[in-house]
Amino acid sequence: MAERQQASRELASLAAQACADLKGKDSIVLDMTLVTPIVDFFVVTTATSGRQMRAIAEEVEQLMKKRGSRPRVGVEGRDSETWILQDYGDIVLHVFSPDGRELYDLEHLWADAPQVDWKPLAKKLADSEK
Repeated sequence: MAERQQASRELASLAAQACADLKGKDSIVLDMTLVTPIVDFFVVTTATSGRQMRAIAEEVEQLMKKRGSRPRVGVEGRDSETWILQDYGDIVLHVFSPDGRELYDLEHLWADAPQVDWKPLAKKLADSEK
């Protein structure tokens, strides 16, 4: 795996952990490298309120800045109660309401993208910082 792609996998795993730490539900990482040249990873999570959606989005934004990620390329839905999207170029964060996640169904839409087992990698990275 290329060094840049591995770094993106690590950041995506840490982003998913940040989502889970803020009680995001069913947080997943999709490896998009085999299905589109546009992005390497999707991080997808579900929040139970607009306030929680924004908190998760902000936490991931802080994580990305701290980790030296590329600057955020774009953001959509910051005031939405359904879906917030933050684009970091190689990683795209999707924070959904339960209804929004069901409606957009990214896991089905991008069914060819394998899910990354992000928890062991996130734990390993966190342990290495102790």
